[in-house]
Amino acid sequence: MAHLEGFDASKVDPAGPSRPVPEGAYVATIVYSERKKNKSGNGEHLELRFHIQDGPHQGRVVVSRLNLWNENEMAKHIAQSEMSAICRAVGVMQPNDSSDLHHLPLEILVGQTAPNAQGRIYNEITGYQKRRPAPDNGARQTTPPPRAATPGTSGAGERPSEEQPAWFGN
Repeated sequence: MAHLEGFDASKVDPAGPSRPVPEGAYVATIVYSERKKNKSGNGEHLELRFHIQDGPHQGRVVVSRLNLWNENEMAKHIAQSEMSAICRAVGVMQPNDSSDLHHLPLEILVGQTAPNAQGRIYNEITGYQKRRPAPDNGARQTTPPPRAATPGTSGAGERPSEEQPAWFGN
């Protein structure tokens, strides 16, 4: 039990249903990380909570779960590729602990899942890249560059320009 003396619900607007943030690119930082058991019991994942840093969705949190410790080799490989993309985006190539990645800005590419059986849509992070400098005119680009076919290429085989780096991720 917790003591709640002094709280008056009539003085606080009630929380409404949480809706996913729109698809797009967002400057974010990892604010929380924890190693957790998978629902299936076949391993563990690293849960990362990304905090959006600016714009109309500032303060919203998007979660990623990386199956780094899993019996399924494909799941583990995908998670390791995503971890590599995150490390490259924040400039920490050999973290000793997940907290080494906290509070370092990067850009995340956020997508949305298809509706589940209950009709709920969730956010998913589909790419990571180094934070790009804000445009001089103060306008923030929220549409990411075309997605790369493989890390480090623009999808057509050539290196991306400095103005539009490739997105790394799944």
